[in-house]
Amino acid sequence: MTRVKRGTIANKTRRNVLARAKGFRNSRKNKEIGAHEVLVHAGNSAFAHRKMKKRDFRALFTTRISAALRQLGLASYSKTIHSMKEKGIALDRKVLATLAKDSPEIFERVAKQL
Repeated sequence: MTRVKRGTIANKTRRNVLARAKGFRNSRKNKEIGAHEVLVHAGNSAFAHRKMKKRDFRALFTTRISAALRQLGLASYSKTIHSMKEKGIALDRKVLATLAKDSPEIFERVAKQL
């Protein structure tokens, strides 16, 4: 019977793990166990930070809208959003923040309708 060499999947997995760990320091870049541990932690952080990025941008949008409203001497952010919902103006925070930053005259026209 001919000899069968095994372990191709294990070698492929090992090769992929070490390829993804390229650029890490010390034994984390060239030992499979250390590389795997670091990649698991990196994946957890990447997942959490994708969620945090959404939080950070929402806070940034709120700050931009508040600053633009303050310059116009209008009501606070929360009162403005509430009155927009009551009047049926369907602009989200991202669009409002972009208007406040890039084209303040259009933002002013929208804010005067409230």
